[in-house]
Amino acid sequence: MTDADVDLSIGQYLEDGTAILRVFSDSPRLEAELLMGLVLRKPRSYLHAWPEQLLSPEQAELYERLLRRRFAGEPIAYMTGIREFWSMPLKVTPAVLIPRPETELLVEKALLRLPEDEDQRVLDLGTGSGAVSLAIARERPRTQVIGVDISLDALEVARGNARLQKIDNVEFRESDWFDAVRGEKFHVVVGNPPYVAEDDPHLLRGDAQFEPRLALDAGAGGMDSFRAILERAHNYIVRQGWLLLEHGPTQHLPLRRLLEAQHYHDITVHKDAAGHDRVTECRFVE
Repeated sequence: MTDADVDLSIGQYLEDGTAILRVFSDSPRLEAELLMGLVLRKPRSYLHAWPEQLLSPEQAELYERLLRRRFAGEPIAYMTGIREFWSMPLKVTPAVLIPRPETELLVEKALLRLPEDEDQRVLDLGTGSGAVSLAIARERPRTQVIGVDISLDALEVARGNARLQKIDNVEFRESDWFDAVRGEKFHVVVGNPPYVAEDDPHLLRGDAQFEPRLALDAGAGGMDSFRAILERAHNYIVRQGWLLLEHGPTQHLPLRRLLEAQHYHDITVHKDAAGHDRVTECRFVE
């Protein structure tokens, strides 16, 4: 094998790609392999089994283009079109927020409020890719889940994910928060609404700069979505029902004040795996 051939091998390109991505990625080897799998249309196991296989010049050029896009900050999930959430591979596009691991806490806490042996109804506000709706629906087959979003493009992604996962106890509707569920009541309402302040520099960094602004920007202080939800949420929750909201690490106190003003009870804040205040749950009593 000549030096030129070695330079075109899967193993060598993965080493080079890992070195390039290490500058800013927490998982450079994984990302290098995901991009190579995209080029070859093969699983990662194939790359491990055949590191000596040569890339064609066209494949090598495509891999280098993908590396440049990733180095420029483009999210790996948008490049591969897939993001795993709650052990489900979900399709994602630039029309939806990329599901984050910390959002699994919202699912975990919601499931604790949903008995497995009872018929329940759940509303997921701002469903995006459908990640939260689908995770809850899969774990609670007797529960009817409705996910709403104002974005038609996002709803198309969510419906596609429901078909992909073969989950049929979920429905997705176009809605500005509660508009499409007027007159309906739910045992649990969950939401991962926009909660980033409009002037937050993080909107211009990392994955966020590529994600839909509609799914992130919540005005000055990042509280606009919470205010809009809490003005109406009590009309859609059964007595003794639960409301669970994901939020930023510094927003639990202003959110608590909003909840207390609306007479919610049993307000509890839960921390994510990184130790950040991430999900607030409360009970609607009246």
